[in-house]
Formats: sequence, structure tokens, C-alpha cells
Amino acid sequence: MPKNKGKGGKNRKRGTNKNEPEKRDLTLKEEGQEYGQVVKMLGNGRLEVYCFDGTRRLGVICGKMRKKSWVSNGDIVLVGLRDFQDSKCDVIMKYLPDEAKRLQKMKEIPEHVKHNEDEETRGGDDNIVFEQGSDSEDDSHDGKDDRYQPQDSDEDSDDGDLGDINVDDI
Repeated sequence: MPKNKGKGGKNRKRGTNKNEPEKRDLTLKEEGQEYGQVVKMLGNGRLEVYCFDGTRRLGVICGKMRKKSWVSNGDIVLVGLRDFQDSKCDVIMKYLPDEAKRLQKMKEIPEHVKHNEDEETRGGDDNIVFEQGSDSEDDSHDGKDDRYQPQDSDEDSDDGDLGDINVDDI
């Protein structure tokens, strides 16, 4: 039998969280790069990006980001522009919500841009509106709760009488 020389198997790795968000330096754009906001996810690592220079481009998520960070609609991203294709770009980095706020304070991206907040704290269902009421033609609703409506009782029946229920039918 071979001697174990490692530090353990996958059970040792299971307890560590490598995705823990650590404080990272804010990366600003350089020449040939632009800030953008994700408009639409197209699938297969492609997305539609509205760059803040005023153009919409087809963005391709680079390989090192593909399964490391998830990009969704409304995220602020840093894209690398292509010299030979103006209609396409490469997504280099996704900014976290607090980094996007810092970019807005530094006047790097416009103030009117609404960026995604942390969706786990919001719940993601803020746009759902429930209307109370019915769509039926009967609008004679007096505002009372319709779930319990007592039946009119006959004067000749008493509380112990079950009315139309026959014991033989049970």
C-alpha cells in the first residue's frame, strides 16, 4: 500500500470557503478599456453591454471569470475594447456593488446609473405587486372579509340540529 504523503482529501477542502469576499483594490479603466452595464444575458458566456461611451456592444466573458464570478443583468463591468471590432468587447472584471458606488463618487461612471445591490438581502422580488380585490362583475363588496360568511339559520332549527345531514348517508 502506498504511504499517504498529502494533507488530506476533499473532506479537508470542504470546510474552507475560498469565495469569501475580501477587500480588494479598486481597478480603474486604462487605455483601451471602458466601463459598462450589463443589459441582457445572451447565454454561452455572452452578454449585451451598454458601455458608458454611448454604444451597445456584444460582450464575451473571459475564461478566468467564466465560473469564478457570476454576472447578471444590471451589473457594472469593466470591458476591454477590440481594435478590430467596435461592436464586440471582452468582459475583464465585474465590480461589486460597493465598488460601483465608489466609482460613482469618483465620477468615473455617471450618477444616473442604477447598479445592482446585494440581491440576497433584497430578496429579488421587489417588483411584484399584489392587488386585493376581484375581477368579477359583482362590485357590491362592502370591504368585509369574504372568507367566512355565516349561513342564515332557520328559526325552527336549534344549535344541536344538523339540518339536512342524514346519518345513514355517511
